[in-house]
Amino acid sequence: MGKILSKRLKQKKFESAEQEAVLNILVASSHIKSKVESACARFGISLSQFNVLRILNGTYPEGYPRGDIISRMIEPAPDVTRLIDRLIKASLVERYYSSEDRRLSLARITKKGQSLLKRIKPEIDGLNSLVSNKLNNTESKQLSALLEKIYAGLF
Repeated sequence: MGKILSKRLKQKKFESAEQEAVLNILVASSHIKSKVESACARFGISLSQFNVLRILNGTYPEGYPRGDIISRMIEPAPDVTRLIDRLIKASLVERYYSSEDRRLSLARITKKGQSLLKRIKPEIDGLNSLVSNKLNNTESKQLSALLEKIYAGLF
């Protein structure tokens, strides 16, 4: 049994090794997510907005319709339309219509949005140290493979 998890949750024992593993995943995820959210907040955006900018930057100069953005998000947001609208209002994203189908609305990152991503990148990349300071490269790959086994087949 993990002493750190027991201390963090103030719980002496767990029902099973699987319960302990799930709780460890949740605690680690919460810790990392909190750090990434703080980094994003320093740049005036939310984690979900950062995620959308990251997705759109990957397809620049093209864009994606709302459904494609949702399917690529780490944590799908409940109202991506409003999230995109806020990014448009901040001039970080623009909306345009497909030349093949004028009914299809697409979102594309702007130069201002790309500039923001470049400024935030060193801080986000620095958060990789949350893993690299504790695990070597081989352990990081093992952890990634183990975590993927948990959600394999969901997508």
